[in-house]
Amino acid sequence: MAVKLRLRRMGKKKQPVYKLVVADARSPRDGKFIEAIGLYNPKTDPATVEIKEERAMYWLGVGAQPTGTVKNLLSHQGIILKFELMKQGLTEEQIAAKLDEWKKLKEANLAAASKKKSEKAKKASAEKQDKTGSESEVKSTTPEVA
Repeated sequence: MAVKLRLRRMGKKKQPVYKLVVADARSPRDGKFIEAIGLYNPKTDPATVEIKEERAMYWLGVGAQPTGTVKNLLSHQGIILKFELMKQGLTEEQIAAKLDEWKKLKEANLAAASKKKSEKAKKASAEKQDKTGSESEVKSTTPEVA
């Protein structure tokens, strides 16, 4: 039996909320599942992701295959990295050290990205103000024909 980690759609129309479930690969998207191991809400800002890490590690360990989106969610939570480190046979202290290093790097990247985004927004607003100012000058310098 092929087991997959996948998303199960729930919620109202145009307001999706997904359960992260362990299901047989042959069952339909919203059909029967073995176990629910998490929740994903893409509508919040930032998106809410709650995953039972122990259960996800267990299912990855017994051979469950995550879908593309679930793999991304697990990667953003650091679960895939932890699983790979455990497969390499590292001790708990080494795994904890590498995860801390990864989290610091991730936070630094997020801070840099948000800084870049805010600078881009400031530049765009400054250009918009310059554009509106130059348009008013053009209007005032053109002679009016009566």
